Amino acid sequence: MITLKGVDPRMIANNLEPSEPIHPGELLKEEIEYRGISQKKLAERMGISYTALNEVLNCKRTVTTRYALLFEAALGIEAGMWIRMQADYNMQTIKQNKSFADRLAKIRKLAAIYL
Repeated sequence: MITLKGVDPRMIANNLEPSEPIHPGELLKEEIEYRGISQKKLAERMGISYTALNEVLNCKRTVTTRYALLFEAALGIEAGMWIRMQADYNMQTIKQNKSFADRLAKIRKLAAIYL
């Protein structure tokens, strides 16, 4: 592995994370708008309530495996992509939580003692 002196590894292009995590609902919303499909019509097609779909699209509800498979069936976009995006969003969001980061640091210190 090549390291660059004085360069923070987090600032290398492949390691950059958005300052604000991107919820998969944002991209789903753009996709259905691009296709000209109404939320009501998509909810009916997927067999879910309009409210549930709207909450996903407005980033108030997670894209579960069930929803990802329904989006795949309705839009033809691989379910795994939506699951990975949700997992990335979850990871980025929790990493930004200072109290949780502090908790992880304490656990790592304790683990290092026993290794």
